[in-house]
Amino acid sequence: MTSAPGVPFLKGHGTENDFVIIPDPDGVLDLSPQTVARLCDRRAGIGADGVLRVVRAATHPEARAMADDAEWFMDYRNSDGSVAEMCGNGARVFARYLERAGLAEPGDVAIATRAGVRRVHIAKNGGDITIGMGTAELPEAQDGADGEITVHAAGRTWPVHKVGMGNPHAVAFVSDLAEAGRLLDPPEVWPATAYPDGVNVEFVVARGPRHVALRVHERGAGETRSCGTGACAVMVAAARRDGYSPREDGAPVTYTVEVPGGRLEITERADGEIEMTGPAVIVAEGRIDTALLS
Repeated sequence: MTSAPGVPFLKGHGTENDFVIIPDPDGVLDLSPQTVARLCDRRAGIGADGVLRVVRAATHPEARAMADDAEWFMDYRNSDGSVAEMCGNGARVFARYLERAGLAEPGDVAIATRAGVRRVHIAKNGGDITIGMGTAELPEAQDGADGEITVHAAGRTWPVHKVGMGNPHAVAFVSDLAEAGRLLDPPEVWPATAYPDGVNVEFVVARGPRHVALRVHERGAGETRSCGTGACAVMVAAARRDGYSPREDGAPVTYTVEVPGGRLEITERADGEIEMTGPAVIVAEGRIDTALLS
């Protein structure tokens, strides 16, 4: 019996940040930006915020140096086909795929990303997944630049907290999430030199003690239902604004971060490591017509 034609794929999401998952263990597929954009098209393709290609680290030139620490590399692309350093929700979905495919067991697993190796814990019985997101980069602590950057949307302007989570973020605190407008186009960040490679922009409101909500415009994807690295960046910016600094205080702090697609729990440990806990769900699998990949 011959196998069905086409390329296997799965569809998954983490707090409704959704992805096309393409198993390519030997790294033989050539996914051009145009191909990725077609796959992510919500009318003419499968539809997603991005593509997760599952590749053995030893076979990928960007991941070979991490192969001793992590067997699998998350080759993540935004929905416009551009390459991204890291995706927190994507990493949880990636780990869920590894578990489903029998490539990882519940417990701890390491995943190679363009932002480095990330440690993941998969709870038993399909429970939440926790991922170590690394430490936050806070340029304001280095050069005093915080507050000199602004974001403009829907005729309004806000100061920005610049936070790096392996990828760049501009966090703006607002009084109402609706103030950001429809977010059809990327919000304008000034000066442009602050983020030469583009930026993910988060608009944030307080919901209560150590509880915030956000909307996000992701670089290369548009407004999405969730952004894992963005939730981490928001947590760090909110904690600093609220007077928490775990490295200085010697105590961890946890925030609940609401996203349009659900909730995430973000903890900053005393050593500075950020941990994100949330769901990851595989919703479908099938085969891609090879014509879509041409």
